Amino acid sequence: MKAIQVSAPGGDFKLVEKEIPEPKEHEVLLKVQACGVCHGDAIVKEGYFPGLSYPRTPGHEVVGTIVKLGSESHYWKIGQRVGVGWRGGHCMHCRSCLKGDIWACESPLATGISSDGGYAEYMVARMEVLTAIPEELSSVEAAPLLCAGATTLGALKSSQAKGGDLVAIHGLGGLGHLALQFAVRLGLKVAVISRGAEKEVLARKLGAHIYIDSNTKNAAEELMKMGGARAIFCTAPNSKAISELVGGLARNGQLIIITFVNEPMQISPVQLMRAVRSVSGWIGGNAADTLNFSVLTHVVPMVEVFPLEQAAVAFDRMMTAKVHFRAVLKVSEG
Repeated sequence: MKAIQVSAPGGDFKLVEKEIPEPKEHEVLLKVQACGVCHGDAIVKEGYFPGLSYPRTPGHEVVGTIVKLGSESHYWKIGQRVGVGWRGGHCMHCRSCLKGDIWACESPLATGISSDGGYAEYMVARMEVLTAIPEELSSVEAAPLLCAGATTLGALKSSQAKGGDLVAIHGLGGLGHLALQFAVRLGLKVAVISRGAEKEVLARKLGAHIYIDSNTKNAAEELMKMGGARAIFCTAPNSKAISELVGGLARNGQLIIITFVNEPMQISPVQLMRAVRSVSGWIGGNAADTLNFSVLTHVVPMVEVFPLEQAAVAFDRMMTAKVHFRAVLKVSEG
């Protein structure tokens, strides 16, 4: 099979030919149809994950069909179209797993990091992390919903914001354009914060009630003129810009970071204490709920499609914010 590999931290994406892997017990072999290109794939490209072994094939927004079962299953069948997101498996014996909180597994596996991911014609996945793909979604549409979609919807649903509350979406890219649509469908009053007046047309088209151009206005001050945001969801990877938004939170407001940022932030404790504000991070979500919610509310990602051989081009366009708005590798028909 053909696959994209990274040989070492900082290495290039290389197209290689390798043996099709065999699924073990509780695993399946997938014929990959589509794989989203996510900012989290930089973890493999740059070696950000402790103990990451190479060579490694990235990709954790994977949709494909089951072509082989590693062991008997009462639910999963050959030919079934399924998806795999960031979470690649649970240990099932730590304190969290034994309590049923598998999302908080203390020894989790990550797709495309702990094992080879979906930048390939075939990949192996554990049965417990598979998600059935609704017929209403194409594989290209479904792939980004398994990570970007699940993360943004999960963050929105986990927040304390309720219908009618003012929330802000910081950034209108791959995560932001989904967060905006989900927030509107959840009945929230949504302000989009982004750079440049040209993005206002798209923001309004996707349902934004308010647009704040951070090139010309102080976003925090603008939010406070409206009483402050109940929650701000940060999807743009800029630590300085994120820290400057704390002052735009209402009393008991939450600033939730759902983007991968390496740089530290500077936030005054007084800003948090004075209005009982909080800053937290969010990762993951329920892929099945997200797919179903997307079908019911007609939310699909805006994507640019690339063949597997152009994975490096797709990744570069994603990292430089030139893709509108999610890059997806189309590996086979489906």
